[in-house]
Amino acid sequence: MGLTFDASPEPSDEELLARYAAGEARAARQLTERLLPRAFRIAYRLIGDRAEAEDVAQEAMLRLWRQAPDWQGGRAQVSTWLHRVTVNLCADHYRRRRPAPVAEMPDIADGAPSASARMMAADREAALQAALGLLPDRQRQAVVLRHIEGLTNPEIAEVMEIGVEAVESLTARGKRMLASLLAGRRGELGYDES
Repeated sequence: MGLTFDASPEPSDEELLARYAAGEARAARQLTERLLPRAFRIAYRLIGDRAEAEDVAQEAMLRLWRQAPDWQGGRAQVSTWLHRVTVNLCADHYRRRRPAPVAEMPDIADGAPSASARMMAADREAALQAALGLLPDRQRQAVVLRHIEGLTNPEIAEVMEIGVEAVESLTARGKRMLASLLAGRRGELGYDES
């Protein structure tokens, strides 16, 4: 007699959204655990303020919950839709006011790198965040989605509602501008000048 394993795959985002719309609270928790961290990371990189990024990510999720009963499958992936809403909310935020860069790092667990290594990492994080804040909105969005969040160019094109070629152009220009903004700070940030 052989053992049988439950090999049922994880439910898709769309399945979980439909189950939430039908009143299943557990589906909402699963979908939140799956999607909220990336929405927060995108918002944080685009805005530069943890508290405001949390607000944006939560607002994006609230909009997803409101959309759930009317969700039309096959038009967009749930995650792509959420990323688009997050990016748009960040753009709205940036239009209202451009915040000063934040030199805030997440809490570091015990056994973490030395104090000087943490300070260097904080300086690098602050420099990157400040440089990102100086990029034009669309370049910043493309760079964050591609090089920090790891989305593919076609995914970014869908999120930003532009063509793949435009994504490639925006990311290339954004990377060049970031390199230019950070070029004079390599030694200060602990990067080898050679």
